[in-house]
Amino acid sequence: MGSGKSTTMRFVAKALEDAGCQALAVHERTDPHPVRATDELQHWFEPWVESTAEQLAGRAVARWRSFVERAQLGPAVPVLDGQLFHGDLTNLFLMEASFDEIAAYCETLARLIGPLRPLVVYLRQESVERAVRTVCAERGEAWVKYQIDWKLKGPYAVRRNLVGLEGLIALYQDYRLMTDALFDRLTLDKMVIENSERDWARYNQQVLERLSLDGLPSTE
Repeated sequence: MGSGKSTTMRFVAKALEDAGCQALAVHERTDPHPVRATDELQHWFEPWVESTAEQLAGRAVARWRSFVERAQLGPAVPVLDGQLFHGDLTNLFLMEASFDEIAAYCETLARLIGPLRPLVVYLRQESVERAVRTVCAERGEAWVKYQIDWKLKGPYAVRRNLVGLEGLIALYQDYRLMTDALFDRLTLDKMVIENSERDWARYNQQVLERLSLDGLPSTE
């Protein structure tokens, strides 16, 4: 939350357009979303009410497969906001899918999207607690309540008695341990950016260089 996913997605999409490439920017709030499987559910906010983790993963894989097939046929370069380690993966974690199940899900997605030759940009803050407290302070009490009411009602949090802001921090500390391990296993082209300092000009330049777009003027 607040790590810069949307900021980076918009920047990359614009850089591609500036380079003469057609970009397909897919924000996490895109509706209908092309790959997020929880959108199919009546209780999308609480997928554990009507779906098992295995069923949700199966739906997500099917949607990713269709998305890749369409992307291969079109001229646009897709730029997705956080859906590999966010979106449905968050819900699989909240639903207490095992690490092996989640790792297998990620490996399947990596195989599916491999033909698109993607670059995975992993935005990471060394201190999860500081990162969560910072974004909560910036976004206000109503947003914090929304996050707590959603994520701490999931089976993962309930079984561990996670409550309040401290519980949300503990949940994301566990989540980051998982995503670090998933990122280490990932066989796709990838880069990690530690962005606690919020030096977006520097981070953007790093991404441009990896995309071989660094000859273009940097835009904010």
